[in-house]
This record gives sequence, structure tokens and C-alpha cells, in this order.
Amino acid sequence: MKATLLVRNIGELATPIGRAARRGADMSAIRVVADAAVAVDVETVVWAGPASELPRLEGPAPEVVDAGGRSVVPGFVDSHTHFVFGGYRDEEFYWRASGLPYMEIHARGGGIASTVAATRGATEDELVASGAPRLERMLELGVTTVEGKSGYGLDLETELRQLGAMRTLDARQPVDIVQTFMGPHSIPREFSGSPSAYVDFVAREVLPAVKERGLARFCDVFCERGVFELDDSRRFLEAARRLGFGLKLHADEIVRIGGAGLAAELGATSADHLLKASPDDLAAMAAAGVVATCLPITAFSLREPYADARSMIDLGLAVALASDLNPGSCYSQSIPLAAALAVLYMRMSVEETLTALTLNGAAAVGLAEDRGSIEPGKLADMLILDAPSYRHLAYNVGMNVVGTVIKRGKVVSVRT
Repeated sequence: MKATLLVRNIGELATPIGRAARRGADMSAIRVVADAAVAVDVETVVWAGPASELPRLEGPAPEVVDAGGRSVVPGFVDSHTHFVFGGYRDEEFYWRASGLPYMEIHARGGGIASTVAATRGATEDELVASGAPRLERMLELGVTTVEGKSGYGLDLETELRQLGAMRTLDARQPVDIVQTFMGPHSIPREFSGSPSAYVDFVAREVLPAVKERGLARFCDVFCERGVFELDDSRRFLEAARRLGFGLKLHADEIVRIGGAGLAAELGATSADHLLKASPDDLAAMAAAGVVATCLPITAFSLREPYADARSMIDLGLAVALASDLNPGSCYSQSIPLAAALAVLYMRMSVEETLTALTLNGAAAVGLAEDRGSIEPGKLADMLILDAPSYRHLAYNVGMNVVGTVIKRGKVVSVRT
């Protein structure tokens, strides 16, 4: 067997296994190997298992990384973020803290509209410059693949500029970026009171331009009362599907309007938030194979009840966890906090949490075939924890326990 990298002296290798999302009770079924090793050829895992069973290596000696008896887990896939934007909204954080509801801030012209104004005023170079350090922090926290949404332009020019900034950033640093076009994120002032007219504009003018330039893999919509309700959301997503985009939804976050059911109807890759989703719609999602992406830091920041991940898993859903990093409702990319909240308040086991942050996160962006687990044929995206066990991911509450990040077979981050 040929290898270019050997990770040895692994005290505990912990990973889900498979090339599709793990659903229901199977989310707990992770492979745990003591005294393990992982061999990589260029960027692909060629062997992972007990060190005593490692096949003989041929050819030039590989680079050796000594895990020092610590735990190794797959790289995290943060499958829902809005990390490219202009400006900040720190004042709104304190408005919410004093009791002002999120949708009231939105109705007053704050919220997303505030970020739209700042993003429209930013150049692509400025968006790249502000996005780069966020990606650096993600990498330090163990994120090796991230989804990034547009939706802070709400026009043709700025939406393309946001997506263009992500494409530039994807080429400049190690974290893989999965780009999502989210033109229907809010109703811009130019279309105030006319969400249907805005959806028509996006479908006619913006979607084809995004497709022509190859700037997105997915399309997303804020399916919510008073924003884009079911009929408008359906029209946008059907237009996106006709052009070959994968589908995602912000569904049933503030009010239960049936967004989760729409995700099931259209066969979306994922439906996200789901704080108010009905049991019947969640069951329909499970039957349709839609990944349920839960965003506990957003619920924490908005002081809302958490998504009922326990019931989702018991219904047979595949649950993913993501940060929802954005400038308004969740200015945080703390995967450690998301993990702790999932265990403490969403009644997920640590094994389910690990699966949700890795393989199921990869499935939520359509990439479970080549990442999200440590097994032969997958990308060598791995984390060496500063801990003896994967169980420290939630136990060390809100603290980063990632020591070394390996991305595509290369050591790309070492915490000193």
C-alpha cells in the first residue's frame, strides 16, 4: 500500500461510517478504534483501523503525524452559514436582549435590511477581506468544509458579488466552500409589499446569471410568514430545480407555516431551523430523505426553544448541526458551543452529535460520498483533538478541543 501521510499513535479513532446520511437510531452507530492509525495517499484515506493491522507501506516513506495518544475524528462540515457580508449589527443584539422580537426588528427596516445596505456598499475585495479571517477561525475550530449563502444583496449585482467573493476565498485557503444562492432572503425595499414580484425578478434575472457563471450548487429561501410564504417559496424553488440547483429551505423558524412539508414535497436536500415544524411535516421529511439541519446557537441567541432533535431522530430523520454564522441572529461560528447545546438542551447523545457535525453535515450539502467520515476512499479531512476521547467535544463546554487540522491529506492548522 502506498501512502504519503501516516497518522499514527491515535489513542482513539472515532467516526461515523458510510456515504449517505445516517438516520434515526443509526446516528449513534459510530466506529471507535483504540490504538489506531490512518494512512493517506495524497488527499484520500487508503486505510483506517487498528495500528497492529496496518498493511506494509511501499514506496517513499510517508510524512508521519504523531497523534500523541489523542482522539481523531472527521473534519466538521458546517452546512449552514452566511459568512460573507458587509457591516455588523451589534446594536440589534442588545435590542433583542432587551426584549425586542426578531421579526419586529425586521419590520422596522433593521435585521437583514441593515446588512443588505452595508453589503451593497462593499466591494468584492472588501467582502473577501472580511470573509477570510472568519474562515481562519472556522479552520481552527475544526471546520474543513463550509456552506456559504448569499442573500445580503437582494439584487443582481450584489448577489453575484457575494458569490464571487466566496469563489475567490475557496481558491485561497484550505476550507472547502459550498456556495448557495439565497436571493429570497428578505424582500428588498424596491419590492416592498410585493414578495411575488420580487420572486419573479429573481427567477427571471438573477437565477440564470448565477447558473451561467457557475456560482452556486444550491438555492435557498426564507420560507416564513410575512416574508416568502409557501406559494412564493415553491415557485422560486421549482425555478431553481429546473435550472439544476439543489434545494434548501429556511423552514418553520419563527412561525409554523409548513416549510418542512414543502421541503419534503420538493425533495430538498435539507430543511434548516425547524423550531416550529409540525410532527407530520417532519415525518414527511424523514420519508423523503430530507436532512434536518438544526442550528442551536441561533435558538440560544434568540432565546427561543431549541429544535426538537430528539423527536426528529426518533422519527427516523437524519439530523445535521451547523453554526448559522451571520451578522444578526447568530454572530457565532462556535462549533464547540453548538455541540454542547445539542447534548445539554436538544437531548442528543454525543455520538449523534458527532455524526450530525460530520457525515450528516456533509449529506446536507450533497457531499457525503467523499467526506464526513474517516474511511478508505474518502477525503483525508481529520482532526486531532487535544483530548483522549471524542466525548470531550461536548463535555469541554464551549471550548475548542481541536489541536491539529488535516485537510485533504495536509496539516493546515496546529493550535499552540
